[in-house]
Amino acid sequence: MNSHDVDYVLYGDDMQFVEIELDPRETVVAEAGAMMMMDNDIAMDTIFGDGSHKSSSGGLWGALGGAAKRVITGESLFMTAFTNEGHKKQKVAFASPYPGKIIPVDLSTVGGKLICQKDAFLCAAKGVSIGIDFRKKMSVGFFGGEGFILQKLEGDGLCFIHAGGTIIRKTLAPGEKLKVDTGCLVAMTRDVNYNIEFVGGVKNTLFGGEGIFFATLTGPGDVWIQSLPFSRLASKVFASAPQSYGKQSDEGSVLGPFGNLFER
Repeated sequence: MNSHDVDYVLYGDDMQFVEIELDPRETVVAEAGAMMMMDNDIAMDTIFGDGSHKSSSGGLWGALGGAAKRVITGESLFMTAFTNEGHKKQKVAFASPYPGKIIPVDLSTVGGKLICQKDAFLCAAKGVSIGIDFRKKMSVGFFGGEGFILQKLEGDGLCFIHAGGTIIRKTLAPGEKLKVDTGCLVAMTRDVNYNIEFVGGVKNTLFGGEGIFFATLTGPGDVWIQSLPFSRLASKVFASAPQSYGKQSDEGSVLGPFGNLFER
């Protein structure tokens, strides 16, 4: 086994965090800014790339290549490694960035590779390689919601991904198809075929309210679907936000705008 073998506990429901227990010299790698709290003997180190054996074996160029891949996927140039430098077990916790679920995935049980949306990765045991999966089909690139580039997580260790709302894992039989909203796809195993399909029909296109393309997933393999993509949540918040350019909207106030007279 190339990846570090870490233990974990998930806390919370809609705003989860994962607490990872590290043996001495064990390391977990996370997105910059994901750390919530850590024990005293945990040492934090900012690194290029993902800290995997694949990137470290390539020396400086391997690290730079890993960092460049992260820039392409829209992530930070740096990642953070947390290592237990003490003589007993220590814990470090990572929090989800918005309401949803944290999904633990043991890569050794899914064929050693998981393909996920660009901002889904939260943290992983050291040894897991975080790279890019290039979508070669033009239709997937332009209309797939995630563009040409998706993340791929490779290795034999634990990784943790995050998605919005409620998450469901579906297992597709060979040849079985599932149509989903392009923004609701979180992750899929390596053998799932991902394509884009036109909704069809003038009424559906103009008035359906579901967009004009579906993501079509064909088995065999497992897929993870989220009920609330962050883009959908953000658009609802933006649409409901007061367009007062920094002024209060007095929503919920009995006094309304007259209440501001007493605040000055």
